[in-house]
Amino acid sequence: MTDRVKLGSGDLSVVVKAEGAELASLKDAAGREFLWQAEAAWPRHSPVLFPFVGRLRDDTLRIGHEVYPMGQHGFARDSRFELVEQGNAACRFLLVDSAATRAVFPFGFRLEIAYALHGASLTVSYTVTNPGEGTLPFSLGAHPAFRWPLPGAGGKAAHRIEFEQDESGPVWRLDDNGLIDATPQPLPVHGRNLGLREDLFRPSAMILLNPASRRLRYTAQGAPALALSWQGFSHLGLWMKPGAEFLCIEPWAGYADPAQFWGDIWAKPGMEMLGAGESRRYMWRVTVG
Repeated sequence: MTDRVKLGSGDLSVVVKAEGAELASLKDAAGREFLWQAEAAWPRHSPVLFPFVGRLRDDTLRIGHEVYPMGQHGFARDSRFELVEQGNAACRFLLVDSAATRAVFPFGFRLEIAYALHGASLTVSYTVTNPGEGTLPFSLGAHPAFRWPLPGAGGKAAHRIEFEQDESGPVWRLDDNGLIDATPQPLPVHGRNLGLREDLFRPSAMILLNPASRRLRYTAQGAPALALSWQGFSHLGLWMKPGAEFLCIEPWAGYADPAQFWGDIWAKPGMEMLGAGESRRYMWRVTVG
């Protein structure tokens, strides 16, 4: 049984774990690591968020009058995926519903996650399929944690995010219960640039709902830049744990319960709805340099 898959393109090498189908390493040809190495401050690298992004009220999934326990970000990140395809520069993992998943999420699903290297770019693709006869409600999110500071950068203060489009905000925060706070806040951008400081994240993650951009650059003087793009994902989360040396740049299809929301899954804002027999694809890509 394969625990880890190693891929290489000559320009990049990656490691993906079968546990959670989680990206665990992203290195360039010089051997410089760009991914957070799951150190004590946060013991993950790049978890997959499914079938929910963020937290449900009281960690409880409500479907009509039925309730099910559901932890933050769902169960995919802690599930072992099946390796169904592997080559030198690409691989594909699969997670399907089981008795264990149906006990907390009573829907059939297929979640395929593919990793592919092309030169200095890594593409991560997700395909969600509904094998059932009814509608499949779900959310899906990526959660890659990149090193901050980047290799070769002098320190954290030199870093910024450059958005593809002008972003006027607002930014949303999480309350003490992990729900979307009802009061939006200004997005502290200058033009298309967001200067990165730890204090930006002391209240919580920064959440951009439906940003104009579908591309950005994470960059600092003296370091290779990371260019990120995404398709299918409508929202973007930015998060770090103050004191730790990572920055999460997270394309999302869905988000946590709003603090003022008390309904069930069918009324929850931001949910993806997939008809019987349908599939939907999502993608993000990172290019080093």
